[in-house]
Amino acid sequence: MFWIFSFGLLYVPNFGCAFTDNECYVRVMEYFYHEGDVTIGAFFPLHIFYTGKKVPHEYVPYHYGDLHIQYKFKNYKFVLALVFAIEEINRNPHLLPNTTLGFDLYNVPFTEKSILHSAFFWLTRMSIPLANYNCGQKRKSPAALTGTAWATSSHIGTLLQLYKIPQLTFGPFDSILNDRGQFKSLYQMAPNDTYLSLAIVSLMLHFSWSWVGLILPDDHRGTQILSDLRENMESNNICIAFLKMISGTWNSFSNIIWKNIEIISESSANVIVIYGDIVSLQGLMRHISQLLVTWKVWVLNSPWDFDSHSDYFMVESFHGSLIFSHHHEEMVEFINFIQTVNPYKYPEDIYLPKFWYLFFKCSFSESDCQLLENCQPNASLELLPRHVFDPTMSEESYNIYNAVYAVAYSLHEMNLQQIQIQAYDNGGAFFPWQLLPFLKNTLLKNYVRGHTLIDGRKKIVSEYDILNFWNFPKGLGLKVKVGTFSPNAPQGQQFSLSEHLIEWPVKFTKIPRSVCSESCRPGFRKASQEGKAVCCFDCTPCADNEISNETDMDHCVKCPESHYANLEKNYCLQKSVSFLAYEDPLGMALTITALCLSVLTATVLVVFVKHRDTPIVKANNRALSYTLLLTLIISFLSSLLFIGQPNTATCILQQIAFGILFTVALSTVLAKAITVVIAFKVTVPTRLVRWLIVSRAPNFIIPICTLIQLVLCGIWLVTFPPFIDQDTHAEHGNIIIVCNKGSSIAFYYVLGYLCSLALGSYTVAFLSRNLPDTFNEAKFLSFSMQVFFCVWVTFLPVYHSTKGKIMVAMEVFSILASSATLLGLIFVPKCYIILLRPEKNSCLAIRQKTHSRKNSHL
Repeated sequence: MFWIFSFGLLYVPNFGCAFTDNECYVRVMEYFYHEGDVTIGAFFPLHIFYTGKKVPHEYVPYHYGDLHIQYKFKNYKFVLALVFAIEEINRNPHLLPNTTLGFDLYNVPFTEKSILHSAFFWLTRMSIPLANYNCGQKRKSPAALTGTAWATSSHIGTLLQLYKIPQLTFGPFDSILNDRGQFKSLYQMAPNDTYLSLAIVSLMLHFSWSWVGLILPDDHRGTQILSDLRENMESNNICIAFLKMISGTWNSFSNIIWKNIEIISESSANVIVIYGDIVSLQGLMRHISQLLVTWKVWVLNSPWDFDSHSDYFMVESFHGSLIFSHHHEEMVEFINFIQTVNPYKYPEDIYLPKFWYLFFKCSFSESDCQLLENCQPNASLELLPRHVFDPTMSEESYNIYNAVYAVAYSLHEMNLQQIQIQAYDNGGAFFPWQLLPFLKNTLLKNYVRGHTLIDGRKKIVSEYDILNFWNFPKGLGLKVKVGTFSPNAPQGQQFSLSEHLIEWPVKFTKIPRSVCSESCRPGFRKASQEGKAVCCFDCTPCADNEISNETDMDHCVKCPESHYANLEKNYCLQKSVSFLAYEDPLGMALTITALCLSVLTATVLVVFVKHRDTPIVKANNRALSYTLLLTLIISFLSSLLFIGQPNTATCILQQIAFGILFTVALSTVLAKAITVVIAFKVTVPTRLVRWLIVSRAPNFIIPICTLIQLVLCGIWLVTFPPFIDQDTHAEHGNIIIVCNKGSSIAFYYVLGYLCSLALGSYTVAFLSRNLPDTFNEAKFLSFSMQVFFCVWVTFLPVYHSTKGKIMVAMEVFSILASSATLLGLIFVPKCYIILLRPEKNSCLAIRQKTHSRKNSHL
């Protein structure tokens, strides 16, 4: 290789980052080129100048006198990719035969005001450019390579557009550069970042990161990525913890940077996404690196220049960062090429000696700064630490490699078509704009990475490699591929990640969490906090009989009626069927009580039948007493219909038996009360009284009252009869099978009718309470009706306040209590006289008692 250097020398007394006083080290050229029949213009950022104290220059206005130089050794890989591609093409006999490629290389300063200086020099070959003049050697320059910053490509592209010179950019894809109206001859080699936001959100979903900070450049790129990220994050319930739009004019010493970094470092978000390039956010990145922010996970869109500054710390702010890089093929040949590069192979290279001087402790020759002395013969760039120089081909280097091949194929096609043109055959100049259609066709034919053009604009669906930055201890500088994102893959297979390969920041011993609120475990639901993002919430327990079987559920799910929620409220259990069974303690107690009372009533009936001819039995209408006792026996036994598993027949019989039997019992009591009144009115017989005695009218009260109740029950059964029902709320975990009364109104009519009979019996008995008490049971009848009435009036509120088996038991208890009241208050006193005081149950005793009452009255 033959190198020619020009464009002046600059001596700078100091050097930042790696300082030295060696004159050869700080001597630098802004331009050099590699000879070739056709040369490609290349504009790379290889070194920069900066001022320490901003001391004004003594002679040149608007310039500083305390300038320092900083070499971008990592960017030197751009030069190596360019040389590698050109040498590979020149060795290929089938591509551009008899034509060699070369390049014109210019350093691009970071200040935009000086960008066009290099471009004018390339066009005019004049250190003080004069437009439309070319005073240098005539060389064929068909295209220009520009990057990495979009501003560099934009400014140079505006100038080259006037000359219709094809321009290929190797920096990140930019929507402004894709404007066909403004940049007709510009092609971007980098793929579009259409799916970058989806890839980043997929990473957040994989680790359940829902509280994320965003740091974006304050320009059109930041606005576009913010729109894409916000759309994808909102659709997946991921919230923005904070948003910082960083201006590219801020440097690491800016007060605004200090204020923003304080907010960023103190944010509750453990994951922060940084989008941009090293030019737009270099001040912020340098500041983060200096502050050793080791408690954040940084998600980046490009491999930053992490190690621009050295220090004495083993930890580093960006260790454990995750980087999304466009996928490209592995270039083993490039690594082999790197191994052969050294200052002895390319003695005119101005950057390689500086590598060897700085890292391999070589010394410059006293006669020529390009020659080195006392160097190790086996020194190679491959031996350098990865944080200083990575021999693998980077994304930008791969774009440069493809751009060179695109130009070569285009030239080859143009050469084939113009082979008959004399001017070209004789080595005459050709116009760069003639290459444009061939360059477009070259990309369309997929010669380069499968690019496709639509209306002259490139539309690329790119895959992403997910890299993990390992830099602990500081200086390791490894970028390890841990995953991929493929937009064209089937749904569910687009994102893949190997978690075991990931090294997290030193603060985290396990996968970091980045949430505004901790997840609500099963059994709880999210309740949003007023005035805060949807990711900030409180955890509220699920309501009764509701569950949540997943984390972070917005709503609890109600269990079916046949199920109930467990104590943790994360699972619905099958309810067991229950009813008032005979085996239950309550059912057993009621059954025994009912049987005992029925046996007791039958015993009373036997006593009455056995002593049927005694005065006390005959005096109270034996037939009515027998009827009442038989009714009470059946009433006690009818309560057993309420115990056991209900069915349709028992549900109907429960209410019909209850209504009819108590109607018979109460009408019998009413008849007995009327009989007492009639019996004592016989001392003053009237025609009506005689007719009542002869016709036995009180006996007709029972069928008449019963007939009325039968009508009410018939209407009940016809309109809305009782049916089997399930009570799912009475007992937790149980479904209580009960008999639903059907029509509550009909039930209340039946019960109201019974209460009216009881009230009527009480009234008649109360009116006859002062009659002679030898044969008078009016007091017992009135008192029994009072108790009966109280039982059923109390029954109503208690009945409505209970549910399930307790409600059924309450109804059974009311039946037994009211029946036992009639038995105890009406018949127990008589049994006492019959069995224990038989001397009072005789005609002689009755006459003596009557005679003594008359004497006392006299």
